[in-house]
Amino acid sequence: MPTNFTVVPVEARADGAGDEAAERPEELGSPDSADSACPTSGDGNPRENSPFINNVEVERESYFEGKNMALFEEEMDSNPMVSSLLNKLANYTNLSQGVVEHEEDEDSRRREIKAPRMGTFIGVYLPCLQNILGVILFLRLTWIVGAAGVLESFLIVSMCCTCTMLTAISMSAIATNGVVPAGGSYYMISRSLGPEFGGAVGLCFYLGTTFAGAMYILGTIEIFLTYISPSAAIFQAETTDGEAAALLNNMRVYGSCALALMAVVVFVGVKYVNKLALVFLACVVLSILAIYAGVIKTAFAPPDIPVCLLGNRTLAKRSFETCAKMQVVSNGTVTTALWRLFCNGSSLSATCDEYFVQNNVTEIQGIPGVASGVFLDNLWSTYSDKGAFVEKKGLSSVPVSEESRPGGLPYVLTDIMTYFTMLVGIYFPSVTGIMAGSNRSGDLKDAQKSIPTGTILAIVTTSYLSCIVLFGACIEGVVLRDKFGEALQGNLVIGMLAWPSPWVIVIGSFFSTCGAGLQSLTGAPRLLQAIARDGIIPFLQVFGHGKANGEPTWALLLTALICETGILIASLDSVAPILSMFFLMCYMFVNLACAVQTLLRTPNWRPRFKFYHWTLSFLGMSLCLALMFICSWYYALFAMLIAGCIYKYIEYRGAEKEWGDGIRGLSLNAARYALLRVEHGPPHTKNWRPQVLVMLNLDSEQCVKHPRLLSFTSQLKAGKGLTIVGSVLEGTYLDKHVEAQRAEENIRSLMGAEKTKGFCQLVVSSNLRDGASHLIQSAGLGGMKHNTVLMAWPEAWKQADNPFSWKNFVDTVRDTTAAHQALLVAKNIDLFPQNQERFSDGNIDVWWIVHDGGMLMLLPFLLRQHKVWRKCRMRIFTVAQVDDNSIQMKKDLQMFLYHLRISAEVEVVEMVENDISAFTYEKTLMMEQRSQMLKQMQLSKNEREREAQLIHDRNTASHTTAAARTQAPPTPDKVQMTWTKEKLIAEKHRNKDTSASGFKDLFSLKPDQSNVRRMHTAVKLNGVVLNKSQDAQLVLLNMPGPPKNRQGDENYMEFLEVLTEGLNRVLLVRGGGREVITIYS
Repeated sequence: MPTNFTVVPVEARADGAGDEAAERPEELGSPDSADSACPTSGDGNPRENSPFINNVEVERESYFEGKNMALFEEEMDSNPMVSSLLNKLANYTNLSQGVVEHEEDEDSRRREIKAPRMGTFIGVYLPCLQNILGVILFLRLTWIVGAAGVLESFLIVSMCCTCTMLTAISMSAIATNGVVPAGGSYYMISRSLGPEFGGAVGLCFYLGTTFAGAMYILGTIEIFLTYISPSAAIFQAETTDGEAAALLNNMRVYGSCALALMAVVVFVGVKYVNKLALVFLACVVLSILAIYAGVIKTAFAPPDIPVCLLGNRTLAKRSFETCAKMQVVSNGTVTTALWRLFCNGSSLSATCDEYFVQNNVTEIQGIPGVASGVFLDNLWSTYSDKGAFVEKKGLSSVPVSEESRPGGLPYVLTDIMTYFTMLVGIYFPSVTGIMAGSNRSGDLKDAQKSIPTGTILAIVTTSYLSCIVLFGACIEGVVLRDKFGEALQGNLVIGMLAWPSPWVIVIGSFFSTCGAGLQSLTGAPRLLQAIARDGIIPFLQVFGHGKANGEPTWALLLTALICETGILIASLDSVAPILSMFFLMCYMFVNLACAVQTLLRTPNWRPRFKFYHWTLSFLGMSLCLALMFICSWYYALFAMLIAGCIYKYIEYRGAEKEWGDGIRGLSLNAARYALLRVEHGPPHTKNWRPQVLVMLNLDSEQCVKHPRLLSFTSQLKAGKGLTIVGSVLEGTYLDKHVEAQRAEENIRSLMGAEKTKGFCQLVVSSNLRDGASHLIQSAGLGGMKHNTVLMAWPEAWKQADNPFSWKNFVDTVRDTTAAHQALLVAKNIDLFPQNQERFSDGNIDVWWIVHDGGMLMLLPFLLRQHKVWRKCRMRIFTVAQVDDNSIQMKKDLQMFLYHLRISAEVEVVEMVENDISAFTYEKTLMMEQRSQMLKQMQLSKNEREREAQLIHDRNTASHTTAAARTQAPPTPDKVQMTWTKEKLIAEKHRNKDTSASGFKDLFSLKPDQSNVRRMHTAVKLNGVVLNKSQDAQLVLLNMPGPPKNRQGDENYMEFLEVLTEGLNRVLLVRGGGREVITIYS
């Protein structure tokens, strides 16, 4: 339904701004700006010329200086004016890429004449007609009718035509959903289903088109060697049994020569192929008309075409003329040439073949005509094995004992085994021309109108249903089953039906198959070139290059080589099912693309073609899949394997492309559905796995400080579960959004290098502390939220220039505890192994001091799934107090691990109570002195700032008071503040004395007893761990929680430092307050 637009003119102002604004659209829509806005991809050649946002590169200052659009002038570089947009849309071109002819070297006026102006009839209908009406109609349709019968042939044709009609409907919907640039079906599928499906199906379509070229060339050679010039055969069969092999060898030689000749013609210039296309099409149309004229003629004057039968067996009429055993010559009876073929001599007493002796020779009309009633005889199928006699049904014969079949007898035998599914595979290529119109989308005047109309009209008018009925009604069954016309003296069966002469069909079919082969060799390289220039398959990029005029030279060479493979097969009946697979797969994905887009209801899905429905597309897709397996299940599996390999290759190695395709939309819908289904509560213990939020620190260049943290993440996760890589940038988003984008790109590239599969989330916050808190609270979506935080130990927490790193760290620990999330802190993270390293031996030691849900047991198990840690042994240590029974503890722990299905060595370490050492006392004292000094330094700094602020405030107050006194009389209730020099000096001395006395107190401190006890535990435990695990590859131990009193935060960092001192790789683990491992199934 058209939409009405109203154009509102801007009133011209007195200063002439209106005139300048009126001129501006022409300047913006100039060809220079259009060319500069064309993005490039692949090998540098422009793919699509988009006139939309972010495509206008103009000098803003020369256009928008205080004029009518001044309000929008700052956005004009990214959002063009409507007049400019409409102008570029009007001049938009979708000329086919890579199909530029030699005329490009001529002047621009001639190129303008050559602009795409093809309509529906010339551009879509006739190419589809030429591709549909081809080799199968002339060479195989009569044989299919004879073998399958009229009813089953009708079913075969109906199935194939229904499949192509449903595909054409889906293709019409996709083709009318916006401008279709050159690329045809590949473009439509790739932009609808994404680069992976597009590349896989595009290559399948390319292979199908290439094998179609081989089939057409084989058809051409078969017509030439069988019906035009049989004497041109190079290889001659010495016996009847060797005729088939000799024919195949001749096909290989002549087919290779014809392929080379056609490739040279295509290489020299496609314009000659295009000029000859109309001649070839005229041959096809004349041949079809000749067939229908012959059918009409048989109604009142059937042609006299005798067929010789021996009993009910058909005889090949190549070596004899007279269809009789004996004939009367000059009142005498003599034997005929037929007698001499079946007997060992010409005399009447010669020994003859038993079947020849027992049965009579009869002659029937090969084409009795429409009114003969032969239609009822041909109604049912007559399938046969390879080498069987072609026999007439209903004709009696005298059977003989199973003889050893002598060679050289002139019987018509079946060359291959026939059955329904095999005939479907052979017939399907005859309906595969429906993409011919869409492949020329770049040359059409209005592709959205022409493609649906021309394609559907071509399918309707080229249906073979009428041909099947007419062939079954006119031609005798044994003649229909005679594939090469041996009973008709080697003439083409369909040619004998035609009027006025069989040569009309022979010559017409020869030129039509030759033309179709040239068209395939022209179209296939361009399709490969389009795929290569998209850059989605890296190893194909060399085929994107060609001659200076765009001709795909390398792609043509590859096409010729693949085509030669089909020609070496040499049998038309063997090549046809191969290309049927590839075309059916292409059609299946066209239907899938339409169904997906319709079901997703994406806002951009607005086809002009309205006669479609997702059920029709789904039915078409199912029918294509069914036909693939009906034709040949092993070919179908092989084609799917090829497509699957290409899909996975593009997914793994291909270029990242975002084409707004339906699969991306489908993924989003599936993700949304899954997220809504996932419960917001915590998962069951059996399903629990660490969903990790990795907290990364960035340097001044927005690069990651500790990349090994991502290596450890990928080793822990192995691609399973959720991984969110988060980081915080200090500042405001308005000022830091460019740095944030660069930092996110750096993180993503590092994630790719470390093979960390997950999401990146970067937060810009006024300070690092708040940013980390925001990440812990809000990272994730719905039920897909993290339950574990992984971060690096702040190595520089003791440095004077970094006074807040330990404070942020301790607050983050508190945040994770409040959020009931587990916490993993990797100390000495830069010593952790990379993904490429392998530990050939060593231990992962777990120090299980307190139970916090079983995280300590689960983490080594997960790590040992990765190749880096696979050969490490797991050891579990637990600490026994004086009152504990260490022997019983070890037995209980072993039983617990047995139920957990975790294999590990178990050891119970006894910690004997002893007095607090002088070393511990001294270390605690030094820690508290340092802490007190930091507080004093911070306090003195704060007081200095407060003093300066006080002086400033009081000076401001005195000035304000003096000004008020000059303007108004003083009020008695106001008190005047004064600040003399003496008072200032006295205040400074007082503060200095206080500060000095504070520093003196540091050296008379006595350590707090609770801190002494904690330090004692840290020193003792560290000694035990060092004794047992100093050489371990990784040590995991419980991380004690921070003190509830925030005054002791710096002491907490010191305790952790002492606890892990002397160890290479340490992972401090703090549970989230819930069980994460269970002994139950």
